[in-house]
Amino acid sequence: MSRLRFALLNAAHEGENTRRNFRRELPADLAEFDVTEGQLPADHAFDGVVVTGSRSSVYWDEAWIPPLIDWVAEAHERGVPILGVCYGHQVLAEALDGRVAGMDDFEIGYNEIERRPEAADDELLGELGDSFTAFTTHGDAVVDLPAAAELLAENEYGVHAFRAGHAWGVQFHPEYDAATAREVTEGKRDQIGDERVDAVLEEITPANYEAACEAKRLFENFARYAEQVANEGVSAEADA
Repeated sequence: MSRLRFALLNAAHEGENTRRNFRRELPADLAEFDVTEGQLPADHAFDGVVVTGSRSSVYWDEAWIPPLIDWVAEAHERGVPILGVCYGHQVLAEALDGRVAGMDDFEIGYNEIERRPEAADDELLGELGDSFTAFTTHGDAVVDLPAAAELLAENEYGVHAFRAGHAWGVQFHPEYDAATAREVTEGKRDQIGDERVDAVLEEITPANYEAACEAKRLFENFARYAEQVANEGVSAEADA
């Protein structure tokens, strides 16, 4: 088939790092939409949808958030493969009637995430091993999974990955490069304090970044899965 076409729903208010990271990692043509400005695709005619991170919370009273959640819910109903990352993971949970809430703590830095044993054969996370490293930065978490969702990965901070049908949410940031990790961490000084920021910055090393690169496999895995779904749709149309 021709090259995959994904909708990139960019929820980062200053989206240059986000744009660079996802365009580097996703093996597909990307149609980008700045959802914070109310931009959403006119239809769901994509091979896949990727929803990015954001400094917003899904429960904030901002006009652009409910239409985004509704659009993602409809995409899921139509069977379009979806990958939600960090904020996108939380949008997906809300779209499928899960619940997101603020945390008592804040998770940031290169952290270990435990994959559930039953996720060993998962199309996206199955290759990552029982434990893997990823950069995390979030103060909200999915506290109630959607009823139809399967928990795939977690750590002491809560849910880090789930699946519902053709859709996956991951709380961690597999797309980050080291420059993004440093910039995001520097931006948290007012929120978590200089001491903690400086400690995280010391851990943004080539070795930790290399360890976290294992999680980048899920982008290629997502594209492979989306291609399978697209091919199955073509076959079904041909049979009809």
